[in-house]
Amino acid sequence: MAYSAAQSWQDEPELLDLAGAPVPHYGTGSLADLLPTLVAGQGVPGFEASIAELTPADRNCVFLVDGMGWEQIKAHPDEAPYLTSLLGSSRGGTGRPITAGFPATTATSLASVGTGLPPARHGLPGYTVRNPATGELMNQLRWHPWTSPKPWQPYPTVFQQADAAGVATAQVSSPAFQTTPLTKVALSGGTFLGRMTGEERMDLAAERLAAGDRSLVYTYYSELDGAGHRHGVDSDAWRGQLMYVDRLVQRLAEQLPPRTALYVTADHGMVDVPFDEDSRIDYDDDWELGAGVALLGGEGRARHVYAVPGAEADVLTVWREVLGDRFWVASRAEALELGWFGAPGECDERVLGRIGDVIAAAQADVAITASRAEPNESALAGMHGSMTPAEQLVPLLEIRS
Repeated sequence: MAYSAAQSWQDEPELLDLAGAPVPHYGTGSLADLLPTLVAGQGVPGFEASIAELTPADRNCVFLVDGMGWEQIKAHPDEAPYLTSLLGSSRGGTGRPITAGFPATTATSLASVGTGLPPARHGLPGYTVRNPATGELMNQLRWHPWTSPKPWQPYPTVFQQADAAGVATAQVSSPAFQTTPLTKVALSGGTFLGRMTGEERMDLAAERLAAGDRSLVYTYYSELDGAGHRHGVDSDAWRGQLMYVDRLVQRLAEQLPPRTALYVTADHGMVDVPFDEDSRIDYDDDWELGAGVALLGGEGRARHVYAVPGAEADVLTVWREVLGDRFWVASRAEALELGWFGAPGECDERVLGRIGDVIAAAQADVAITASRAEPNESALAGMHGSMTPAEQLVPLLEIRS
């Protein structure tokens, strides 16, 4: 809520310090650093081992579980006994997580994984972002409206470069993802193998690992995230999915061929946002937040706000006054300088206009919904996107054969 001039300054909430936001560990321990580190150890030219704690392996497998944050595994040892037993193996045996990147959302994270680049470089910096060429919002997960993939994300994937260097490279995932633009720009390279069930994916991933003296295999499971969105991360449905994932990881681990390192990670964690007016701030019904705003992008816990030309400073001021005690609210320049989207100074020119004039990242268990423009997203129980530990920290569990 906003505060009237009649209130004393003592009653005004204290704004969150932007310098206190837990920025992702780009360059030393983020999702963007994982594949470059693995293929550097396999001798693929042009890559360096950024995650210093990992040791090389001839065969590498990455199993990415959508929505399985570090904090969620730690909170559910009974449902995930095998995963819990591996917590000490995370990040090369340090027992520490890595960070997803900002925003902590699937399209951004998968692009970071596959390209080995931070959002400021690969250019998928949110769930929905403005296309500077058209002025429209583009959903980067569903790739709507259609945008030519190659100009949008022009860098080669790590998979493509590993495959060209002679590493036996494969992705094992749902057949539905084989031809999507997101797969094309983020995860293409080598062989795509579609399998419907989790068990089939684990078995085939193990087979593909054994197919070469040097191999790189990526496999993926999405249903845990779906259960969290629909029912919340402490629901029976979510717990049941976590139990299933726990069995899948063990199934794959028991089939690893010699000289293999399996890394189990995630694209983000998740938080449950209460269904009340204080926790869900409806942008569509808030004239203050809408003043001077041309487009609202991002998602509930990580918003890109695009101002009407000339209104950027006013929009930033209002959003800070209304939300600054619960959200880190930054200008584009501040967010880039603070390293939210990548190291300061490394943002590609083509990406600048996709990032909001104002960025709002939730610190409390709150969200900025848009009940009319985004009815489905506004109804989700579990959400993600921001830099809190529950969303940002992801495991890097390791099993070696």
